[in-house]
Formats: sequence, structure tokens, C-alpha cells
Amino acid sequence: MSPKAPQEAPASPEAQFLGTRIRGLRKRRGMTLAELAEQSQLTAGYISQLERNLAYPSIPALFNIARSLGVTIQWFFASEVQVDPADAGYVVRRNARTSVHYEDGIVDELLSPQPSRQLEMIHSRFPPGAYSQQSYSHDGEEAGHILSGTFELWVGDRHFVLNEGDSFSYSSQEPHRYGNPGDVDTVVLWVITPPTF
Repeated sequence: MSPKAPQEAPASPEAQFLGTRIRGLRKRRGMTLAELAEQSQLTAGYISQLERNLAYPSIPALFNIARSLGVTIQWFFASEVQVDPADAGYVVRRNARTSVHYEDGIVDELLSPQPSRQLEMIHSRFPPGAYSQQSYSHDGEEAGHILSGTFELWVGDRHFVLNEGDSFSYSSQEPHRYGNPGDVDTVVLWVITPPTF
């Protein structure tokens, strides 16, 4: 998997948090950059850029890193907001969502309050022209609803163009990729089970 050239350094605290989490977990696992690169099918230089917060990962790249480190992508979601103890485990307030930033400006926000449950819900924003460039697959099933914009989806050999109000589902074991072919942001509500993403 050959990642695109890195974008400018992430500016937000949530984005800066990602590289720190990758590096910290890699070191706790006793892995070198070269070992993580080999297992995740990425280059050591690319992972080093991610760890130093000089680039955002692609969705498939972060998925491969997570799998190589024995966690799900959900482990990398970050927020600076403190959760009200009365809400913990049951409610996610709009201003307390955890998020992860990817290349091309794609942002996922976690809407489900407990990672140990059987499903996860994610709010994704795709700027115009933003795509998951490589197909990837994993265990589970996914469903989505287009809240706004236009969404292009490939599942195996199938290709779909969806618009606001359309929905979809597929086995996550089928190779899939997606993106925004439109000229305004696309917002997608995802449900994934089990929470392997």
C-alpha cells in the first residue's frame, strides 16, 4: 500500500493526539518502526511521519496499523472534552464526541458511548473530492445512511452513487472503498458490527 504524499502537519489537539497514540502503543508492544511497517504493509518513513504528526493517515493505512498493533481504529479516537459521569457509557453529547482525522480532510466522530458493545456508530464528514483511495476489508458488517451530499461506494466489483436519504449495507469482508464526488461536504452515518473498525 503506497500512501500519498503527506499533507501539512495537523493543527488540532485531536489530530496531534493520533501520532502520539500510535507511537506510544507501538513502543508498549515492543515493536520497531520497521516491524510495524512490515506488518502493516506501509513504509517506516510514512509511519514515522504519522507518529511525529507530520501527516494524516489514509483510512486503510490506519486500519492496517491498528490491526498490526492489536487494536481497532476506535482506540485512536481522541477528545479533549471531559464526559459528564452521569452520561458515561450511555450518552455521547455533541460537544463531547471523540474524533479521528484522516488525509484529504476526512473526519470520523464516534457516536457510540461504549467500545465493548456489539456495534459502533460513526459520523463521517468527507470534503469534496475526498476518497478512501485503497479498498480494504475486515470482519463484520456495515450499514450507512447519507445525511447530506453525494457518496460514491465500491463493494467488491459493485459501484454505487448515493445521494442524501439513500442508505446501504454490506459485509465488511468484501473489499470496499468510498468517497465524495460532489462539490459540497458529504456526511454519512455508519453503523458497524462488531466494532472492528
